[in-house]
Amino acid sequence: MSVLSAAVILILVLDPVGNAPVFKAVLGKLPQERRLRIIVRELLIALGILALFLFFGPFILTAMNLTPPALAIAGGVVLFLVAIRMIFPGAGGLGLTEDEVEPFIVPLAMPMIAGPATITMVVLFTTREPERVMEWLAALLAAWAFSAVVLVASDYLLGLIGERGQRALVRL
Repeated sequence: MSVLSAAVILILVLDPVGNAPVFKAVLGKLPQERRLRIIVRELLIALGILALFLFFGPFILTAMNLTPPALAIAGGVVLFLVAIRMIFPGAGGLGLTEDEVEPFIVPLAMPMIAGPATITMVVLFTTREPERVMEWLAALLAAWAFSAVVLVASDYLLGLIGERGQRALVRL
């Protein structure tokens, strides 16, 4: 597999276009400048998590006695709970409460950006061809940079597609 193919796969798994409406829902009440700082911070945290799993993923999973399918199932459960909280906000919901100033790591950096599918992919790249770890890092950085551009420009992009387009994106 080429670095370009790996980067495209990671872009599809990271799904920045699909995550943009979720970021808007979570950060919508914050001022624009603060939203951008949070997005950049969460992107950097997610990159750190993914790089950690790229270099040490097989060891971490072995130490925790986890398999990639188990990781995917657990991540699916977390995403399901996040979706339920978005549908039924309230006590303990996903929206920001008066006590919370902003989200930190969960749900934006993990599982929305560095989710189970992305972690599984970087671990699989390293497990299958460990001698190419620097190439996988280049693919990860390229996919991350694309995601960063999309998420930082998400207010503008979501404005272009309107409310109906955003609802369609969330459902995809």
